[in-house]
Amino acid sequence: MPATPAPDPAAAFDAIGAAYEDAFAGSPARRASLDRLLEHLAPGSRILDIGCGTGRPTASTLAAAGHGVLGIDVSPVMVALAADRVPGGTFRRADIRELPLEEESYDAVCAYFSLLQMDRADQTRVLHRITRALAPGGLLAVGTVPIDVENFDAEFMGSPIRVTSFGAEPFRRLLVESGLTVLWEHQGHYTPRLPGAEPEAELFVLCRRA
Repeated sequence: MPATPAPDPAAAFDAIGAAYEDAFAGSPARRASLDRLLEHLAPGSRILDIGCGTGRPTASTLAAAGHGVLGIDVSPVMVALAADRVPGGTFRRADIRELPLEEESYDAVCAYFSLLQMDRADQTRVLHRITRALAPGGLLAVGTVPIDVENFDAEFMGSPIRVTSFGAEPFRRLLVESGLTVLWEHQGHYTPRLPGAEPEAELFVLCRRA
């Protein structure tokens, strides 16, 4: 276990703010993941967006398609940005690890890169809770960085963070063990729109509650 306390994710993303959208929202694979999700959604679906950030592109795309979106984020700055940029959604400051989730309460959940600052035990618990919160046949669209690291201290867009992730195959296995069936996935790289940025690994998976 790390000897020092983990940096506060809320403070990190408060500092990053709208720059996160500028750097990462353009990922073609993320757009493809959203398109796949939209293909499977019934009209007026109830969707939870975990780690909503600025609300774009995820919440904005889903709300524009007529779905009911609740976005949550630990960063009050991100929540305020999302509420301003996506008037068709509802946004709250909340931590998914503490948020009460009723069973079978959502038709879909999105979790794009929002698990990475949880340890592996919390990621596992959260995925099991998400699965139970999905209606029968409900969908999870998830994005992650498929690398084998645990409690790795790094700097992200000028802010200190602590990252934990799984390799691609262990992450797929975790999804299946949570009670999900993989429908589609994409693994590749995306170069953020940042000066001197290098390509970064990304994995997107669309799952259905088994």
